[in-house]
Amino acid sequence: MSFIIPVNGIEPAFGNNCFIAPNATIVGDVECGNDCSFWFNAVVRGDVNSIRLGNKVNIQDGAVIHCTYKKTKTILGNNVSIGHNAIVHGCLVHDNVLIGMGAIVMDNCEIGSNSIIAAGAVLTEGTIVPSGCIYAGVPAKKVKDISQELINGEINRIADNYLMYSSWFKK
Repeated sequence: MSFIIPVNGIEPAFGNNCFIAPNATIVGDVECGNDCSFWFNAVVRGDVNSIRLGNKVNIQDGAVIHCTYKKTKTILGNNVSIGHNAIVHGCLVHDNVLIGMGAIVMDNCEIGSNSIIAAGAVLTEGTIVPSGCIYAGVPAKKVKDISQELINGEINRIADNYLMYSSWFKK
């Protein structure tokens, strides 16, 4: 059974057609749009500040979404994929973004639309990723501009696939 837990009287709120895996944990001030999915062992902790997710956001297995008490909120736009075991903390992620497996995004980072954060990358506190870029490494740096093929072939494909995968569990 999923752990959906209120904190200080604030309960998580979900849009339409969302999938929550049986062992996902979602607590406190968390609001998401439609067609979102929270996968196995994902943790979304809105206990110390608010977390907002747009439409068609997928939080993959083992990922952690959190923020900093009285300092940073976490806001994820539409069509965002958070890869397996990624940590996304106190930051702003615009629309159409892929954050790769095991990546870490620290407080006060901002990721522009149509961007990819590579698997294992570490965005140190306050990093600003312009729209249309790929960032990789530790600490993460721009490696190139993103092509339309990568937007369609990676960002949109993964978000669409996770919407399809979630439908398998709703039957």
